[in-house]
Amino acid sequence: MVYLTRKAEFSASHYYHNPEFTPEENSRVFGKCNNPNGHGHNYTLEVTVKGDVDARSGFVVDLKQLKEIMNREVLDAMDHRFLNKEVPEFFTHIPTTENLSIAIWQRLATKLEKAHLHRVRVYETPDLFVDFYGEQ
Repeated sequence: MVYLTRKAEFSASHYYHNPEFTPEENSRVFGKCNNPNGHGHNYTLEVTVKGDVDARSGFVVDLKQLKEIMNREVLDAMDHRFLNKEVPEFFTHIPTTENLSIAIWQRLATKLEKAHLHRVRVYETPDLFVDFYGEQ
């Protein structure tokens, strides 16, 4: 079994708000991240796939194909977007880094042909990241 990781970067804005909370509760729980005008991040995304090396190609996955899938499913949909207002998953979910990693997993998991998605890692800042290993 070989693990291969491809990295990409994107920028997006968002805000944290739970409509079930009172305004005071939203402010207390989310602080300045509750600003309805949003704030932005430069995210780093790492997608790790696993699989056996194909004897004919020598690949676990065609890197060009993986890049195209990541671009289509994640970067084209999320880069320079206001997540709460432009990405369907966040019309009803708070776009935390945790939920972002889950949404990316769900967008990618069924798109791979031979390799299997192993991990989605999303960095919000250089010292904060979330790993998601799929539905357990």
